[in-house]
Amino acid sequence: MTDPQPLTIDIDGWEGPLDLLLALARSQKVDLRQLSILELVDQYLRYVNEARELKLEVAADYLVMAAWLAYLKSALLLPRDPEETPSPEDLALRLQLRLERLNAMREAGARLVARDRMGRDVFPRAAPEGLRVVRKSRWQAEIYDLISAYGRISARTRPVMHIVAVRPVMTLEDAISRISAMVGERIDWSTIESFLPADATGLYRKSTLASSFVAALELARQGRVELKQKSAFAPLYLKAAPA
Repeated sequence: MTDPQPLTIDIDGWEGPLDLLLALARSQKVDLRQLSILELVDQYLRYVNEARELKLEVAADYLVMAAWLAYLKSALLLPRDPEETPSPEDLALRLQLRLERLNAMREAGARLVARDRMGRDVFPRAAPEGLRVVRKSRWQAEIYDLISAYGRISARTRPVMHIVAVRPVMTLEDAISRISAMVGERIDWSTIESFLPADATGLYRKSTLASSFVAALELARQGRVELKQKSAFAPLYLKAAPA
């Protein structure tokens, strides 16, 4: 598609391109009061209708230029507040800067679109090579860390020797024989502590009490003794079962 011809304005007070008119109006070399905005709009619409294949962005640029010219003329004709409304020269300068920025954006977009594309203009390597990673370990440890690590390793490899201490205990068979012999001599309820040896002290007393308790349960299961306890953790009583 060929580029359209630039928009040329032919009205009272000006004959030439629209962008040149805007530049001269900014520098106050053209009297905007003599220009007819109605004729400017008519010529713009005629230009768009005649250029059927006109690019949309070009028509938009010309529309913005014409709108700014109309705004500049209205600013000249109408009274304005200097503190609130900017001068027409400032407005024209802002328009020029915005148009230049818009043109720079379009050129950057065109350069991005025109770049080489993967798979069309450039192609990746068929068998890409990976990156070789070289790792080097750097250890940092203090004397406490070394001693602690040595202690853990030494504890795992050291042979374990378990020595069972020899302690005086009463076996379950001895406890059953003792309670069976003593319960036959008593006809009333007796605490289980009364069946313990008189010289039992310390760890041996704990062993005899535990063995005697298990022996009393076994004898009660056999029906040879009866057990009684008033409440939890209360003394345990036993006596011979009736024949």
